[in-house]
Amino acid sequence: MSNLTFSVSGESSSETKFIGSTRQFTLTVDEPEALGGTDDYPNPVEYILAGFAGCINVVGHTVAKELGFKINSLKIEVNGELNPNRFLGTSNKERAGFQNIKLHLIPDTDASIETLTQWLQIVEDRCPVRDNLQNNTPVSIAVEKEYRTL
Repeated sequence: MSNLTFSVSGESSSETKFIGSTRQFTLTVDEPEALGGTDDYPNPVEYILAGFAGCINVVGHTVAKELGFKINSLKIEVNGELNPNRFLGTSNKERAGFQNIKLHLIPDTDASIETLTQWLQIVEDRCPVRDNLQNNTPVSIAVEKEYRTL
């Protein structure tokens, strides 16, 4: 299969709110009140955690089928710790992103612990979001001035 391209485009609707679209979906990003937002929607880092959990869910079920066992239900808990000082501009000593991310899986299955250990290793290896979080990914950011005609 050739490479797939995913994209989101949108516009800022306030200092803390971004409304984007991808395929037929609308995504709204906001900040909690403590960070100047209205707390109406998840913030960007919560979307990262949700994306990680969602990816693990898809890959986990796919790999379980390949290994020949059924997951009756799968609970996923994910949290990340970050220091907001760099984001807020009060310090440049800490990195801006997560200092750590912890994901905990609780599958309801009849699979043995040995099978689940093998399953987890394969899931970790094949999850694209985990790969992006764990490894350096080239990122380029550009700015383009919008000129208005008079």
